[in-house]
Amino acid sequence: MDNHRRVLIVAYDDAQILDIACPSGALDIANRYGATPPYTLELGTVGRRAARSSAGIVLGAGLSLEAVTGRLDTLIVVGGVGCEDAAADEQLLGQVRRLAAQSRRVASVCTGAYVLAAAGLLDHKRVTTHWGWGERLAERHPTVAVDTGPLWIRDGNVYTSAGVTSALDLTLSLIEEDHGPTLARAVARELVTYLHRPADQAQISMYLAAPPPENRLVRDLMAYVDGHLAEDLTLAALAARAGISSRHLTRLFTAHLGTTPARAVRGARTAAAARLVRSSALPMAAIARRCGFGTAETLRQAFLDHYGVTGDRIRRMPDMAPPRLAPAQQTPGT
Repeated sequence: MDNHRRVLIVAYDDAQILDIACPSGALDIANRYGATPPYTLELGTVGRRAARSSAGIVLGAGLSLEAVTGRLDTLIVVGGVGCEDAAADEQLLGQVRRLAAQSRRVASVCTGAYVLAAAGLLDHKRVTTHWGWGERLAERHPTVAVDTGPLWIRDGNVYTSAGVTSALDLTLSLIEEDHGPTLARAVARELVTYLHRPADQAQISMYLAAPPPENRLVRDLMAYVDGHLAEDLTLAALAARAGISSRHLTRLFTAHLGTTPARAVRGARTAAAARLVRSSALPMAAIARRCGFGTAETLRQAFLDHYGVTGDRIRRMPDMAPPRLAPAQQTPGT
């Protein structure tokens, strides 16, 4: 298959089905949009056994890992709650080592990094995994530099991604690397993704780091903040509005949001500014004033702190306008 990019996805029992679906779905769409050379997608397991996903859906493997020969373009090892058992399976690890040696690049999705690490493929490399599993991975493999901040990381020919749907961000980036940004944008639009997030965007925002606050006062204050971003939202002003001391307000925010009032306000302003950058043609200075930052430079620094990219980079990310398809490429229902 010299005229194809052969991609082998490695699965096992209790794998996360989204870890399989995100890369395979995106690469399939890339093929339908004219990827040249196209991707050949294969799912493999030890002994060609059916893989039971953690959702209970059973996937029939197309290949036995032991029978795979020849050059691979990309080897992808998925994650899931079964990752620890998979990382202890010497037969699986042996096949992963062998297949990695004949692959142009190797990738893991989420806790698939546990398998790559157990196979010795992540030694002395900077990698990422799901934010909730990173500490354990670092403890087990002290020679692996684990960083749970980014959505995905490339170190040489090894790519590791964070939790679950970050596999989509990684795969879109692989498509862009292979075929250029135009095709990657077309695939992103077909998938109806909000945006193709860059590798260095943080895995979790302050709103995803914890559930919505149960405390009514904190919840009401954050709702007020969201509606009055350009106004005085200092600690003293918020405390006066709530009718409590600044010290008590700080304790409440720390207990229910895991952050201080000042940081919560800055996060809300940054998120609102990002939405305006994406949805409007307003200049950065106007967005900064509207969201309470005062100057474009202050807003720029907030974007760098929260998202790892500038506002101009956010604005240049793919829009959601549907691409024009040739009649032969039309999919059912389009």
